[in-house]
Amino acid sequence: MKYHLSRTGRRAIGVMAGTAVAALAITGAAFAATSPAASAGKTAARVASAAIPECTAALGQNGNVSVWVADGQGNGTAGTTYYPLEFTNLSGHTCSMYGFPGVSAISRTGKQLGSPASWGSGGGSGTPRTVIVAPGATVHAILAYHDVGAYSPSACHPVNTTFELRVYPPDQRGATFAFFDLEACSHAGPTYMSVGPVKPGVGTING
Repeated sequence: MKYHLSRTGRRAIGVMAGTAVAALAITGAAFAATSPAASAGKTAARVASAAIPECTAALGQNGNVSVWVADGQGNGTAGTTYYPLEFTNLSGHTCSMYGFPGVSAISRTGKQLGSPASWGSGGGSGTPRTVIVAPGATVHAILAYHDVGAYSPSACHPVNTTFELRVYPPDQRGATFAFFDLEACSHAGPTYMSVGPVKPGVGTING
């Protein structure tokens, strides 16, 4: 199996055990506060976790989340493959995520290839929820990739090879990048990727 790390993911992401243990108390309290009985929808969930800042892309000085694709864990049928899109908290501070990430395929020259990923359709089910990310922890969303060879030449071609994915954490304007060499439409047209909401846990077969 192989994992593609982001640029920032090449840094060491180990966190002292004491920090992780302390974060568990915060995590437990946050999940209790955002249970179905205590919250109803996006607004209530955010109020319940207002003390925990949102996760931001780790390219800038103040960012804390790196992204990578567990491409050895892809599975699917009928022209669609599902990959865990992983978010790892590289900082020493707990952060939170809610909703759908933004995902676009990028060429080696930095050009966006085709349309960005849509939200929800084919990219994992479930209602968005507030996810607490402790220092050193990883959460995920499901990225669905639809084989661009199935589209007509007029709609998608010429096909280009992606160098990396540009990924925006939910509600963020700053992006980070994950290396991933899938085939992509060269121009806007069919939506050949879709992504689901961020969920707790690593999301790979072996955890």
